[in-house]
Amino acid sequence: MGSEGPLPITVHVTGFKKFYGVANNPTEVIVSNLKEFLKRRGMPGGIILGSCTVLEAAGHGVLPTLYQLMESGRSEPFTNSSSDGPVIWLHFGANAGALKFAIERQAVNEATFLCPDELGWQPQKLAIFPEDGGTFQTRKVSCILCFIICYLLVAIDKLVTYSG
Repeated sequence: MGSEGPLPITVHVTGFKKFYGVANNPTEVIVSNLKEFLKRRGMPGGIILGSCTVLEAAGHGVLPTLYQLMESGRSEPFTNSSSDGPVIWLHFGANAGALKFAIERQAVNEATFLCPDELGWQPQKLAIFPEDGGTFQTRKVSCILCFIICYLLVAIDKLVTYSG
C-alpha cells in the first residue's frame, strides 16, 4: 500500500480524412499508423494509448461520431486498463498553408469554413456548440504546454537521423 505511484495518462488521438484541397491528409496517415508505430517503438512510461480515430472532415456529419467517441473514451473500452487517471484528447488538424506544426492553446467556439466540407456544408461565424455560448467562447488547454512541447522536441530528436 502507498507504493502504487501516479495513475497512467490515457491519450485518445484523432485526425481527419481528406477534405477540399487536401486529398491526402497527413493527419489520417499519422493517426492510422500510430498504434503500429508505437508497438514497434514502445510507449513512454505512464502513458496508455486509448484510441486512434480518423474522423470525416464534415462539420455536422462528424458530431455523432465525435460525441460517441468522447463518451466511450470516458469508460475506457479501448484499453486493458481500468485507470481512473487523467485523459488527454489529442487532435491532429491540417492547415494546407502552414509550414510547420502548431500546438494550439485554446479553441474558439466558431465554425468558419473557407471551402465547403465533404458534405457541402460551409458555415460562416457559426457557434459549434451553441449550448456553450456564442462564438466568443473559448476552451483553453488545461495542461502545461511547455512540458508537452519539450517532451515532443526530445521525442522528435530521437526519431531524426542525422547524416553527415
